[in-house]
Amino acid sequence: MTYQPFFEFGATRKSRWTVSSDHAANTVPAFVNGGDLGISAQDMNRHIAYDIGAAGVAQELGVLLDGPVICSNFSRLVIDPNRGSDDPTLLMKLYDGTIIPANRHAGPEELEERMAACYRPYHTALSALMTRRDDPVLLSIHSFTPQLKGRPKRPWEIGVLYADDDRLAQALMEILKAEKDLSIGDNEPYSGHLPGDAVDTHALRHGHLNVLIELRNDLIETEAQQKAWAQRLAPLLERALSDVVA
Repeated sequence: MTYQPFFEFGATRKSRWTVSSDHAANTVPAFVNGGDLGISAQDMNRHIAYDIGAAGVAQELGVLLDGPVICSNFSRLVIDPNRGSDDPTLLMKLYDGTIIPANRHAGPEELEERMAACYRPYHTALSALMTRRDDPVLLSIHSFTPQLKGRPKRPWEIGVLYADDDRLAQALMEILKAEKDLSIGDNEPYSGHLPGDAVDTHALRHGHLNVLIELRNDLIETEAQQKAWAQRLAPLLERALSDVVA
């Protein structure tokens, strides 16, 4: 069976929205060290390997927003599609206290193999979705761990990330602030600006509206939770887009 580095859902949907899940899977393709990064199954099921729950939220949002969805089919530890092609963290050798043996001595040839088989096909497909119409909007769905090892607990349920073009992000945050039960991270738990990342490559460089949403992964572990969050967020996202367009 031929390895497929990404999956698309609803590619013919008509709205402005394109929904991406850069870290959707913890798959390790067979060509990478026989399909084994050398870490435990427990670690492969942690946030270090993929964004828990993000794929389910993204797919449901695509249905509700009538936009296509793209989900990666390789672990972020294989290669991180949400990094620029020259980013030193493209191929992580240590993450949240875990050494990645299959990456520890990976050199330029290994990196190029993963770029060719995983990274570039994913970005080519995302580019095709974003160029299917003149006014696309990129919605990138991620999740974050409630606590990194040795660090304080993170207080947010949801983070809204953005870089220089924060039009949609600011409109969404204004709407989310009315949701009194939420603690909202303003460019938290990470900064929304990484030169060459997926949002930069497919939205910022072309002047397209964009927002990256981070959901705390213990809130989206189950299919029911994923659908509930998507159903909550979809009308708020539509309102935010309407506010920016208006």
